[in-house]
Amino acid sequence: MKKSMNMEDPQKQEVNKRRHFTLRINLFFFCIFALFSVLIVRLAILQFVESKELRAKEGETGKMDTPIAPIRGNIFDRKGYPIANTRSTQSLYFRIESDQKKDEVVALANKLADIFSKYGSNTQKPLTPQDIIKDMDVGYDLDKNPSGTPSYYYVPRRIKSGLTRDEIAYLLEHRDELKWLEIMEESIRNYDDSTIAAQLVGYMRPYSTARESKSGLAFYKDKNNTQEYLDTEYVGFDGIELMYQSELRGKNGIKRYPINASQKIIGKVEITKPEKGNNLMLTIDKDVQLETEKAIMDQLAWLKSPQARASQFGYAPNAKAGYAVAMEVKTGKVVAMASMPDYDPNSWNGGIPAAEYNRIQPFINNGTITTAYPEYPASELSKHPTSIVYVGSTIKPLTVLVGLNEGLFNINTRYNDTGVFTFGKDNNARLTNSDVHAYGSINAQLAVQYSSNTFMSAMVGNPLYLRSGAKAVDIWEGYLNKFGLGVLTGSGLPKEFAGISEFKTNTKETLQSRMIYASWGQNEKYTTLQLAQYAATLANKGKRMKPLFVDQIKTYDGTPIRSIEPEVLDETTFPKEYWDAVTKGMKEVFVQGFDGFPYTLARKTGTSTQSVGGKNVDNAVFIAFAPAENPTLAVSVVIPEGGFGSWGAAPIARKMFDAYDRVYGLDGVPKGGTSEKPAP
Repeated sequence: MKKSMNMEDPQKQEVNKRRHFTLRINLFFFCIFALFSVLIVRLAILQFVESKELRAKEGETGKMDTPIAPIRGNIFDRKGYPIANTRSTQSLYFRIESDQKKDEVVALANKLADIFSKYGSNTQKPLTPQDIIKDMDVGYDLDKNPSGTPSYYYVPRRIKSGLTRDEIAYLLEHRDELKWLEIMEESIRNYDDSTIAAQLVGYMRPYSTARESKSGLAFYKDKNNTQEYLDTEYVGFDGIELMYQSELRGKNGIKRYPINASQKIIGKVEITKPEKGNNLMLTIDKDVQLETEKAIMDQLAWLKSPQARASQFGYAPNAKAGYAVAMEVKTGKVVAMASMPDYDPNSWNGGIPAAEYNRIQPFINNGTITTAYPEYPASELSKHPTSIVYVGSTIKPLTVLVGLNEGLFNINTRYNDTGVFTFGKDNNARLTNSDVHAYGSINAQLAVQYSSNTFMSAMVGNPLYLRSGAKAVDIWEGYLNKFGLGVLTGSGLPKEFAGISEFKTNTKETLQSRMIYASWGQNEKYTTLQLAQYAATLANKGKRMKPLFVDQIKTYDGTPIRSIEPEVLDETTFPKEYWDAVTKGMKEVFVQGFDGFPYTLARKTGTSTQSVGGKNVDNAVFIAFAPAENPTLAVSVVIPEGGFGSWGAAPIARKMFDAYDRVYGLDGVPKGGTSEKPAP
């Protein structure tokens, strides 16, 4: 039995083998059939469904990143009032893609012109189809150059900013038929209508202008500073906007487009949002600033009025500009900085008209720190002084300190003031006090009080020259520099000017003459900010503070980042009796406009005379600090062609002190007045 079963095993095995083989063959063919079916279906999908997209991707080389300009940080006054803010706007962009045809692009331009005409703002310049074609930069236009290529492909072109709600609604509703368009959020700089501290805050211009080789600025010409900048974005061009450009700007976002070998866009954009810039909290107070600006303009009007003419000393019909600075003595924080006349920084948005640019060009600079001109026709400017004038008698408190410290006299030394001083070979050079006034026997204190030119010449300028010779220039300059005169104030403001120390540069005069005239302010031209720092240094008894314009930096959302701390730049030590003599003299100087002032006031007037356009003109200059015994605020005012400092400049300072007293209190107790807006 076993033998029979064993003999059948090979046959069964053979049958089983054939059965298994047939099954495997069938399974194999079935798998082949299934694979071919899948392949055929996939090929059909590729051919009929995905062919267009794949043909476009056939030449794809990668992705192109296009930066998005960030949202600029805002600028507030010290109480949080917005001086410059970023306003969001919607802009329409056009992108060049691989499947565009000229007739379709032209039709789109015509359609957009019609949309803008129907739904756009009446205040905006209407865009024609030709304008739109030029903005598209497709390499051709409607009238000339009918064929051409774009200057570049992958960066979308801005067609219009400031879209209205109706324009946005229409474009979004018809986006399927309006191809190659994108609506993107951008920002526009908006300045307060009151033009608060316009020249200090500054203005903005396109980066493409700011980096120009001839008229551009050094900061923007340096590519290390501007690697992410876009030609179409606006950047700070002056003042705080320029000084804090890096803080205010923020960081770019990114638009990422897939592109082909021709750098044409072939797919949808991916967007990484930009980082917003930081906010600045200025030391400027809006209310004190506006009161200062108004005080200057009111005073300029008064100087031309019949009332001024009747006053005998106040009439100054050619005074058309004024400059003033108020600085906190202990901190160096600048509360007000006015350069008048000013201008509207909003004029630069979208490009300033040529007529307006020409009008404001003489006084667009900040006249408190550099050269600015009054509002005269261009043909008349050379006949009038700029914002940089001789400091006049305001130098005399320092002159007395120099004379005392150099041992040229002491606080009890008497000088017989006859009203006249002669010097030079054979005493053939002659100078006098104002109106040749003779003050008789005076000491250091009275010399400041009476503003004696002859005392300064006979007791300081001339003996310093006779004792030290050529070194007298360096000695004199050293003292001035210690008090912020003849050197930059350290503020960091762009375009700040160190002034002109003519006692060094005016080689047409003898050294003796230069030193004598320098001793009473007729050989030094310094800025209004320098005079404010000088006045604050007198108030601080030799401690020179850095002028501060920014109090705090915050994120765009208001989170504090850092505070700007007061900084002592220099310190000069004199005996107490020297300071007392000078301060007592300053408290007695005759001044207009301070009747009923509730604090003790240390002040010095100046009437600086200079030759301009072949004639002599008098400039009104004034410095002061109060309260004299514990100074809080120092002020300087300059009115070119304003006449006497007491009449032309001092009344402005009074209004500045009063404004500060109302808001903060010269004694630390606010007297009330204006409402405050909380900081962001």
